[in-house]
Amino acid sequence: MGKNFVTVLASVLLSGLTAFGIVKAATPDQSGGQAVYDGQGGVVRTVNLSLSDYPDFTYAAENAVEAVVFVKVTIQYQKQYQMADPFFRFFFGDEGQPERQGSGSGVIIRPDGYIVTNNHVVQNASKIEVTLNNNKTYEASVIGTDPATDVALLKIEAEGLPTLNFADSDKLRLGEWVLAIGSPMGEELRSTITAGIVSAKGRSMPNYKGEFKIESFIQTDAAVNPGNSGGALVNKAGELVGINTAIVSTTGSYTGYSFAVPSNIVSKIVTDLIDFGSVKRARLGVTMSPVTEKIAKDAGLSSLYGVYINEVSRGGSADKAGVKTGDVLVKVDSVDIKTPSDLQVAVNRFHPGDRTTLTVMRDGREHVLPVEFQGTAEATGTVSEDGSVAFYGARIGQTGKGVEIISAGSGKVAAAGGEDGFVIRFVNDQKVSKPQDVIDIAKKARRTIVIEGVTATGRQGYFAFGKDE
Repeated sequence: MGKNFVTVLASVLLSGLTAFGIVKAATPDQSGGQAVYDGQGGVVRTVNLSLSDYPDFTYAAENAVEAVVFVKVTIQYQKQYQMADPFFRFFFGDEGQPERQGSGSGVIIRPDGYIVTNNHVVQNASKIEVTLNNNKTYEASVIGTDPATDVALLKIEAEGLPTLNFADSDKLRLGEWVLAIGSPMGEELRSTITAGIVSAKGRSMPNYKGEFKIESFIQTDAAVNPGNSGGALVNKAGELVGINTAIVSTTGSYTGYSFAVPSNIVSKIVTDLIDFGSVKRARLGVTMSPVTEKIAKDAGLSSLYGVYINEVSRGGSADKAGVKTGDVLVKVDSVDIKTPSDLQVAVNRFHPGDRTTLTVMRDGREHVLPVEFQGTAEATGTVSEDGSVAFYGARIGQTGKGVEIISAGSGKVAAAGGEDGFVIRFVNDQKVSKPQDVIDIAKKARRTIVIEGVTATGRQGYFAFGKDE
């Protein structure tokens, strides 16, 4: 029993000495550094800690906040009547178009008034007002939108505005500090700044509507709430690395996760909208899926990175390049492709007509294939080899009859009733004489595009479609 007591006492003393070493490790040495001990009184190393070792966001916050704006939108909608009887409306009147208000945020990217925000912030807006951090308010117009990336570009008539420069979002690292700046919950909390880290990259979210989306979100734990949409995600240098777009929540408010469109995607979209008035999106022409263990084994891959090609569209960019069903695509140019989201982002950086290389694995061997990208049917304004111009899924051209629909295609024009051989005379009540007139007027339309002209059989006709539907 005495022996056991001695053993227990020795254990207690050893634990006490170890604890003493741990406590002592929390005391600074004479140089002001942090001494790290080995638990037996010996110094292992000294770590110098000071306030400079902690992230300082003051420069980034104070500069970036000046370029983030509050966006207020007005949306008009038709009153839905329970009684469609015209006599009811005659006696009780027509209530007209009640208004609904919404709000979000935006980021000034050029001193002459160009502002980037989310498409869902300004979609269907009849009026848009932008308030700067200095409290000045301007009416804004929509230069263009891209629902596939949820990006929109606004313009206000102003000069000498503060701006944010685009950073290379590909260089963001997991765990890197970022700031979210915007107007959560409306104007009362305008210019709110929150901090967090990059939690993940290349995130996508379920798309229940089946719409074409390009998603490779930056996920952060910086607090973002309704009203932050369209605001800035910036790095410690005060550069724009993303546009805050969405949260995942069961309550409608922030629950720890927020998502931003990377600046590299945003930069390409807004440059296209400024230069061309529409997004010039390259198209590869494949359907794809993630690589499984079986696919990796059959293809001779050493990892599960890459995308499996399920189908190749006949006559598309990939088909002409020599890509085959069953290939595993692992690179576009020199960029490694690990997931389907990576491939979407990589292709999105190119314009129709651009050339690069695709690297695929086939039968255990690597093949490098040259490719020239074609455009999507929605790439309005793209000119093809025969001189016709893309127009919302159709192709229009100059003929002896005037501006004619060469091919109605399968996009918005065809869905609205446009047919091959239709001669376009007016767009939104403005007379047109060449395809570029049609494109220019359509770009300026806020909501609806109305086409008037003559059908192939010589009858007067018209059709209309929503610009951002």
